[in-house]
Amino acid sequence: MNDYHEFSDDEQELDTFLRKQRANFDERNYWIEHSLGAQSHWLFIQAYDALRHELYLPACTGFLTGVEASLRNTLAQVQNPMNVKNLEGISTLSNPLLNVARTNGITIDCLVFPGEEDFEAKLATRHNHVELVRIRHTLCHGNILEYISEQEGLPPLFTPECCRDLAETLHTISREWVASLGAFRRQALGI
Repeated sequence: MNDYHEFSDDEQELDTFLRKQRANFDERNYWIEHSLGAQSHWLFIQAYDALRHELYLPACTGFLTGVEASLRNTLAQVQNPMNVKNLEGISTLSNPLLNVARTNGITIDCLVFPGEEDFEAKLATRHNHVELVRIRHTLCHGNILEYISEQEGLPPLFTPECCRDLAETLHTISREWVASLGAFRRQALGI
């Protein structure tokens, strides 16, 4: 009887392990399922892998780069449905690029950060960046100053964990973005 109980615990442990493996597999494949192409989905997969391994800075920059690359590649395909060979003429992530995307029928509402109530007002300007663009410019240029933790009685401190919440937010935004952009690509480009 004791052997059966141990086997039962082993089965339960195996079941838990397999469920975790399946969830991880499903999450990694999520980025592929939306037909963004390898030039985009690997950026998201690597960002997700970084997040899963608590590498918050690479996760943040990976999700930001994934959004930017997938948007630029899609706009290039809207202009010329053939294989994209370069992205000349497609600007980097900016308010004007987001406006071009919207003009071309791409929904950008999922790129709004939680609590960003002035998104539309910012989007109408070139220099007052929406939060996604601002964070991209900040982090992808190596500026982490705003993420330094300052607590009373302690010296300023930065560790990558200071960007944990941002990485989680970018993960959520990226999942919504990939699904939305994938739907656009299927409908408008037949991809």
